[in-house]
Amino acid sequence: MSTLAPLRLLREPWNASEGNQSNATSGAGGAWCQGVDIPNELFFTLGLVSLVENLLVVAAILKNRNLHSPMYYFICCLAVSDMLVSVSNLVETLFMLLMEHGVLVIRASIVRHMNNVIDMLICSSIVSSLSFLGVIAVDRYITIFYALRYHSIMTLQRAVVTMASVWLASTVSSTVFITYYRNNAILLCLIGFFLFMLVLMLVLYIHMFALARYHLRSTSSQQKQPTVYRSSSLKGAVTLTILLGVFFICWGPFFFHLILIVTCPTNPFCTCFFSYFNLFLILIICNSVVDPLIYAFRSQELWRTLREVVLCSW
Repeated sequence: MSTLAPLRLLREPWNASEGNQSNATSGAGGAWCQGVDIPNELFFTLGLVSLVENLLVVAAILKNRNLHSPMYYFICCLAVSDMLVSVSNLVETLFMLLMEHGVLVIRASIVRHMNNVIDMLICSSIVSSLSFLGVIAVDRYITIFYALRYHSIMTLQRAVVTMASVWLASTVSSTVFITYYRNNAILLCLIGFFLFMLVLMLVLYIHMFALARYHLRSTSSQQKQPTVYRSSSLKGAVTLTILLGVFFICWGPFFFHLILIVTCPTNPFCTCFFSYFNLFLILIICNSVVDPLIYAFRSQELWRTLREVVLCSW
């Protein structure tokens, strides 16, 4: 029976024959080449948790007029991107569970079409999530280093244009990827985009981290209200460290998988690495769960609105 497979286009290299892959896997030896058996129930549970969290974030931002600013609009778009990952994962896992238990029987042609649609949603959400992570980093950078000019630089019109451009680019790029996924140039573009976002966030956050340390040393030497400023600076530094750490841990293995597909599709050790693809998808879904905690729930205003939403006090 044909079954759905998350991002099946990237699960294993297309330029290596099935025989070569099995020989490489057996040649590498070891039980670790068998990958990790992740139950569909775990995919479903994580997707459901992520969906609920991000729905709460979107509802809270729409409800509270004090949150109607470019920064929170970018956070809302990031939540919508994470919701796309959650929805596609939930739909796919639900169909897989129904098909595994014989409740649902679908023709192979329909399964292929469903795979294409779900892969397109996931690819679009990946590109949009990475883009909005970068946009949020730039927005925070402007907030810190150009505080007095922030409202003239990041106007509502520019924020809307930025959001529309990201969604349009994500849709077009995901369509191109699904159509020409066998071309290594497409994968190289996706890898290059990830590296660009990683370097961008790294440079911006290191600069902001350096500013936090500068303020910490300055207030400590002047001995003026050291406790307040010290806690604020340390909190900002810790937040930036968490942001980069979570980003790299959750997205790094997936894009390293893409690099290996391009560079060593038949190497035995690379083939073993390919067998852990489901684990890399779990990490991406976990990132959708963690994003609201980092980008949204640290705001007291948003926390208060979220409590109101949960308590249905509209």
